Amino acid sequence: MLDAAIYTPRLKALYKDSIRAAMKEEFGYKNDMQIPGLEKIVLNIGCGAEAVKDSKKAKSAQEDLTAIAGQKAVTTKAKKSIAGFRVREDMPLGAKVTLRGDRMYEFLDRLITVAMPRIRDFRGVSGKSFDGRGNYAMGLKEHIVFPEIDFDKVDETWGMDIVIATTAGTDAEAKALLKHFNMPFNS
Repeated sequence: MLDAAIYTPRLKALYKDSIRAAMKEEFGYKNDMQIPGLEKIVLNIGCGAEAVKDSKKAKSAQEDLTAIAGQKAVTTKAKKSIAGFRVREDMPLGAKVTLRGDRMYEFLDRLITVAMPRIRDFRGVSGKSFDGRGNYAMGLKEHIVFPEIDFDKVDETWGMDIVIATTAGTDAEAKALLKHFNMPFNS
């Protein structure tokens, strides 16, 4: 077991050692507090119609998301009833988890170096998925690209939303930050 006091995630050390200096030079920040950084990563799995038919599907998605994140996922529930979709209020429909600190850097490292290369026909992620305030959102069609998920035990493959929230003020700054983390943008 590694001692938590001396272990620093690889991307966190890279950010402190070289990315901060490169960003300061690239954008000409006068103060170190202006340099953008990662704030949080939010992971979400929505089961949708499958969860309506079988309530165990949302539980399965929560367990898979907990394994991927290394942190307990929270079940998301319907806010109101929708008769046309056979959804009742407080019915479990998916799972979500918010990562911060060391777990956030560890997840981003695994996403970029392990999971993305395992995606079939992968040609990079879109460089246009920023929200105008420096946050990046992407989706995966299958959650089984993560090595924590045992392919043989999976009863259903889930799509997954990943939102990377940064402290950057503009999309250009956020894209430059993620490029320094080796995010494979295709445009």
